[in-house]
Amino acid sequence: MNGPHDLGGQMGFGLVAPDSNEPYFHADWERRVLGLTLSCGAFGAWNIDESRHARENIPPASYLAASYYEIWTRALEVLLERHGFATSAEIASGTKQVEPAVPKRILKAETVAGVLSKGGPCDRPLETRPAFAAGDRVRTKNFNPETHTRLPRYARAKTGVVEAVQGAFVFPDDNAHGKGENPQWVYTVVFDAAEIWGEGADPTLTVSIDAWESYLERL
Repeated sequence: MNGPHDLGGQMGFGLVAPDSNEPYFHADWERRVLGLTLSCGAFGAWNIDESRHARENIPPASYLAASYYEIWTRALEVLLERHGFATSAEIASGTKQVEPAVPKRILKAETVAGVLSKGGPCDRPLETRPAFAAGDRVRTKNFNPETHTRLPRYARAKTGVVEAVQGAFVFPDDNAHGKGENPQWVYTVVFDAAEIWGEGADPTLTVSIDAWESYLERL
């Protein structure tokens, strides 16, 4: 979707100036938000793609005014209410008022290290062969869905070259909306800077993205 999260190439937001000494957390509450998000995600009621889409749906003014972990908090509240684990009134009051849904599983303290080290791999076996190969010239599709997508706005309707076939992975555009994993081949596609940014772009630069197969058309 074209939401406030998709800022690639947008003007007026200033330079990206990383802080080499930035701490992992700026306050204790941020640490707690990370723990809450991971433990609630372990309930098994939603997947990472639905979680991302919940963040994307935060109203633009609220999203752009929020810090990183404030965005996580607001999306988690939406997911907890959507899946019956807490009502908006309970979230506001901090007290239980009705019986919540029963999670499929609970993340316990003694299992956290093992769960985090295992991660959540999203590569999947696929019987079909890749439609594209390294060196193929392709064009990304031009679409503006209201639903979740991993194709950024700045890279739509652009011509590039497939650099590598990365494997088959869960298709987030479907997975975010309960339509199944529907894995597709994923490709690294490289674009000249001028193709992305237009006249005046640095000719020595390129931009690469990882693109699911259905985002691409052969030239």
